[in-house]
Amino acid sequence: MSSMQSGIDEDGSPVTFKRMIKPLVILLLVVAIVLGGILGWQAFIGSMIRKGMSAAARAPQTVSSVTAANTSWQAQIRAVGSLRAVRGADLSAQASGVVDEIEFESGNDVPAGKLLLRLKPNDDFAKLEQLQAAAELAAQSLKRDQEQFAAQAISQATLDTDVSTLKSSRAQVAAQQALIEEKIVKAPFAGRLGIRQVDLGQYLTAGTAVVTLQALDPILVDFYVPEQALGRLKTGQTVVATVDTYPGVRFAGVIESINSKVDTASRNVQVRASIRNADKRLVPGMFANVTVDAGDAVRRITLPQTAITYNPYGDTVYLVRRGAADASGKAGFTVEQRFVKLGATRGDQVAIESGVEEGDVVVSAGQMKLRNGAAVVIDNTLEPANDSNPTPPNE
Repeated sequence: MSSMQSGIDEDGSPVTFKRMIKPLVILLLVVAIVLGGILGWQAFIGSMIRKGMSAAARAPQTVSSVTAANTSWQAQIRAVGSLRAVRGADLSAQASGVVDEIEFESGNDVPAGKLLLRLKPNDDFAKLEQLQAAAELAAQSLKRDQEQFAAQAISQATLDTDVSTLKSSRAQVAAQQALIEEKIVKAPFAGRLGIRQVDLGQYLTAGTAVVTLQALDPILVDFYVPEQALGRLKTGQTVVATVDTYPGVRFAGVIESINSKVDTASRNVQVRASIRNADKRLVPGMFANVTVDAGDAVRRITLPQTAITYNPYGDTVYLVRRGAADASGKAGFTVEQRFVKLGATRGDQVAIESGVEEGDVVVSAGQMKLRNGAAVVIDNTLEPANDSNPTPPNE
C-alpha cells in the first residue's frame, strides 16, 4: 500500500503525468516560435517583393515612337510566279543519223531560219537526182502524148496514165526532199541558243535534243491569284516583278492575258504578264515575286506593323500622352492603350481603319512591358522598319 501511495500525488493525480506537462508546454512554445518566425520571414519577403515590383512599375520604361501619318495607299496583289520564254523549244532532228555539220556555238543569238546542224545525208541526194530524172521523163512523155492526142493518135486512157505517172514522180521527189530536210536542224524563230548537247560524228535517234532555243525579249511571267482578286485585274494592268538573282532591281511589265477558267482544286486563276527584257538578264525558269497595283490609290492612316499588339480579343496600340513634369522640370510621358481596327498591309506598314488619328504619337517598340497609364521615356535612336516596299539588302 505504501508503494501505491508513492505513485499518487496529494490531489490524487499520477506523478508521471504531471512530470510530462512541462516538457510538452516547452515543446509547443518552441514550435510556435519557429512557425511564427517562418511566417514572419515570408511576410517580410513578400512585402519587399511588392515594394520592388511597385517601384519597378513606377519607373519609366524606355520605348521608341512613331507619328501616325496619312499617306497614299495603293492596294496591291502579291503572288509568286515563274518566268517562261514567249517562244521556246528544245530543237532536234526529225530523222536518225550521224552528225555531219554543227553550225552554231553555245549561247549564240541566232536569226530565224539559221542552219544549226546537219546529219550525214548518205545516198539521199543520189536518190533525189534519180527521182528528179524520172519526173522529167514523165513530163516529156506527157508532152509528146498530148501532141499525139491532139492528132487523135492515142487514146484518152494513155494520156491519163501519163498525167498520173508525172504526179507520182513529182510526189516521190517531194518526199525525198522532205527526208533530206528532216536531217537538217534550223532555228524556227530568232532567239538565244543554250548549251550544245551533241558532237560531230555522234549518232542521233530521231527526237534527240540538240540545243534549246529561247526568245528572251519580251519574257513572260506566269503567276496565280485567288479567284476573289479577279474583279481587280484586267489586261494591260501594270505589274512589277523582282527576282532573287538581282536584289533590289524591279522589272516592269503588263498583264497580257488572264485564264478563262479557275482551277477547281486550288480556286486560283492563272495570269500571264509580259516583261521587257532587252538586256536578257531574265531567263526562263526563274522564280519571280510579282506585285500588281489593284484599284485607285486612297489615303490611309499608316503605322509600322511593330506598333501593333495582336491579341485574340482585339488588336491594340499604345498612344503616348504628355504627363506631369519630373523634379527637374522635364516633361514626362505616359501611355494610353487603345483598340484599333486594322486594314491591309504592305511591306512593313499596316493601314489603320479606326482607333488612331493622324498626328497621334504611337509606341512602335517596347510595348510588351507596358500597361495602361505607365510612364515612358522616348528613345528613337533605333527605329523599327517602316518601309512600304522593303527590299532585301545586297549581299
